Amino acid sequence: MTTPLPIDNQPRFASRQFRDYVARRQRYVLRMTASMLVIYFGFILAIAFFPETLARPLGPGGVLTIGIPVGMGVIVFAFCLCAAYVRRANREFDPALSRVLGEEEG
Repeated sequence: MTTPLPIDNQPRFASRQFRDYVARRQRYVLRMTASMLVIYFGFILAIAFFPETLARPLGPGGVLTIGIPVGMGVIVFAFCLCAAYVRRANREFDPALSRVLGEEEG
C-alpha cells in the first residue's frame, strides 16, 4: 500500500492559479531545454558530418582549431541558459508561487 504524499490532499495544488503557474513555468523550461538540445546536438552533428570544418586551424600554422571555441561556446551557452532560468525564477516564478500559495492560506 502506498502512502499519499502530503500535497495530494491540499486543494491549493489543484487550484486554477497553481495549474496556470505550473503550465507557464513548464513552457519556459521546455523552450530552454529545446534550445539546449538544438545547440548540443547541432554541435555533435557538425562533428559527425563536417569534421574537416571543425578541424581547420584558427590561424595559419596554428594548433587551435575552430572546433575548440565552438565547443566552448556550447558550454558557455549552457551556463547562460542556467543563469537566465535562475534570473527568471527569482524575479517571476518564485514570487508568483508565493502569491498562489499565499492566496489559498489567507
